[in-house]
Order: sequence, then C-alpha cells, then structure tokens
Amino acid sequence: MTSPTSQQTRLIARGRIVSDGETLDDGLVAIEGDRIAYAGLAADFDAAEFGGEELPLPEGALLLPGLVDLHCHGAAGGDFPSGDEAAARRALDFLHRSGTTGLLASLVTAPPEDLLKGVRLFARLDAEGLVSGIHLEGPFLSSARCGAQNPEFLLEPDIGLAEDLIEAAEGNLETMTYAPELPGAAALVDLLIQHGVTPSLGHTDCDDATAEASLAQARDELTTAGFDGEETLPTVTHLFNGMPPLHHRSPGPVAACLRAAAEGRAVIELVADGVHLDPATVRTIFSLVGEENIALVTDSMAAAGLGDGQYMLGPSAVTVRNGVATLDSNGAIAGGTATLLDVVRKTVEGGVPVAAAVRSATAVPAEVLGRIDEFGSLRRGLCADLVATDSELGLAAVVRHGQVLPLPNAG
Repeated sequence: MTSPTSQQTRLIARGRIVSDGETLDDGLVAIEGDRIAYAGLAADFDAAEFGGEELPLPEGALLLPGLVDLHCHGAAGGDFPSGDEAAARRALDFLHRSGTTGLLASLVTAPPEDLLKGVRLFARLDAEGLVSGIHLEGPFLSSARCGAQNPEFLLEPDIGLAEDLIEAAEGNLETMTYAPELPGAAALVDLLIQHGVTPSLGHTDCDDATAEASLAQARDELTTAGFDGEETLPTVTHLFNGMPPLHHRSPGPVAACLRAAAEGRAVIELVADGVHLDPATVRTIFSLVGEENIALVTDSMAAAGLGDGQYMLGPSAVTVRNGVATLDSNGAIAGGTATLLDVVRKTVEGGVPVAAAVRSATAVPAEVLGRIDEFGSLRRGLCADLVATDSELGLAAVVRHGQVLPLPNAG
C-alpha cells in the first residue's frame, strides 16, 4: 500500500452503483491511492473537498466492482496452459483492460512436466499481483467426460503428483477440478483441503450419490479447516458441461450439484456466454439456487478478444468459427471466447437482474477465494477495482488497483 506520506492519486466516479446484490442510484465512488475511500450516495460526499480527477462517464453509467473470473485459460492470443510467459502477460493485460481485474489462471490437462512449468510461471505472476491464483482443470478427470481435455494425459488421482503441483504453486493453487468417481478421489480431496486448495467437482461421469457424497466430504472438511468461522464451500466446474445431462431417471451429478447449491453447500460455475448454456438454462439456475451460490465464469481461451481462426488450448488444436471454439480432433466445445463482462451482459439479456448477475461475477468468486475483504465489492477500504459501463453494460472505464487502464481496442 502507498505510504501515507506519498502523493496518492484521487479519482471520482459517478453513476448507479451495482454491488453486493444491490443497486444505488445517484451513487459516487471515490478512490485514493489503491483503495476505495467512499462508496455511497453522491449527496453524502463532499467531492470539492476531496478533490481529484473525475472519470468522464456516459449518462446513466453503472459502477461495478472489478470482475473476478475463477475459470480462465487465456485471451488475446495468449494460451495460459502453454507456459509462454510473454503470451500470458499479453493475455492478462487484455483481460484487465476488459474489466476482469481479478482472475485465476486455469491450466488444462497436460503432461506433468508441462503442468509444473505452468504452475511455476503463474506463481511468479501471482507474486507480481497479475493474477489471483491458479486453477488446475485436471489431470484427474473422467475420460468419458473429458470435453476439450486431452485424454492422452488424463490420470487417476496421484497424490505424489498432486503434492508436487501444490509445492510448485508456492501457496497460489486456489482450486482443482477432479472427478469424484475415480479411485483415490477422496484422498485427493483430503490433500487439497489440507493445503488450502478448494476442490471443484467436474469433468465427471459419476452418479447422483457419488457427487452428493463427494461434495459433502469437501464441505465438511472445508468447514473443519476454516478459521474464525469463515465459511468456505466446494465449487462445481462449469455445471452441465463436462458431465452427463440431467435425466429424470438418471439424474447424475447435475441434480446433486443443484441441491447442494440451493442449500448453500456448494458454489456452481456457469459459463453463461450463450454457447455453453442456453440463456433460459442460466435464468432457471439463478431462480433455483440464487445468485449467492453461482459464480459466472468465461472458460475463455486464447481467442477471447480476437476473431475466428486457428488456436491452441494447451496441447490441443482448436478452430474458432462464428465465435465458437471447438477441438479439431472431435468437435467438442473448447473453451469460450467471451470476456466476463460479455458473460454478465449475456446473463442480463437472458432475464437475470443486473444486480444478481454482477454479484455472481464479483462478490461470489471473491468469497470462493476467501478474499471478500480485499475485492469483489465497492466498499470503503477495499482494493480500488472498478468497472464503469454504459446503461447497456458496454465498457466505459476500468480502474485496477487505483490505476485507470486504457480500454481494449474496439473490435
């Protein structure tokens, strides 16, 4: 944090505040240095005495907390799983300027040496404050529901490899996706929680009972491991995708995950980009489980922010046509091409209230990371991460850690 004796940048943003599931018309957010100095009614704040620069925003502007993405594989031509540092930095710069001020760098299933290389890279970038941690989507996943994961490198849970990955992450591994039906999955969940890593059920072909039991195990152990009464919940990696469809005589993991979320025992990811899920499905899930139990994510890959063409997702070749990414090998959906603000906008267009959609892209993921007292809301004392949009959720300004960022080039 900036020294109290040094000159601190002061910024003011006026508009409709959308934060923590609520809205406040005629709002004002004041930023001093890298912290929020005020967030509330404009009439209750002496802007003249505070001074500083006022952000030029459109009439009817919305003021949102910086968006937080728990599941992101890259953007702007940069593929996080590749381990290419220059490409990763380019992707992160684009994502920050697009309003995703906090994110987990997600790695896909790959040979162990590639996973270790990627984890070490993002541990360094985390130390620089460029990411909020690491998400491992594999390699302990179901071959029957591998999706865009390369089946050649899938493994049954290997405690030794998991320990090596945790050690290489230097405390920055936040979540790991796992299939609960695999031999050794329960021991893997134990290990993850012992090291402060949140288990995320996904890419699974399990039945309802197996999913329910695994989520219960994770929830109970996370609760026991918590500090100061803080509630930590397991997550579900992109509900519906990478798992058998819900059927009335064979409900599979989807039903168990929905029950757990509705009861406040799990947080479910939704890739609400209009490709992975129909907007009506997204609206239904919000109605069933509530926005407080949903994390909107992008599952974005290197094509995010770019056009159609050929890309890589880790070791796999991908083609993007009309904004839809699919594996060259089998045509499976291979990540997303939308930014998180795009996902929020699509969710609202599908009928979810804006305050609910924003909460699921800000405060909820911050809670999953155990960092709700650092970011995810517009409150005094929190990190100065702010996204301003027009009334239709078109990007107007981004402030990250108190710095105004240049917006991405149009198109």
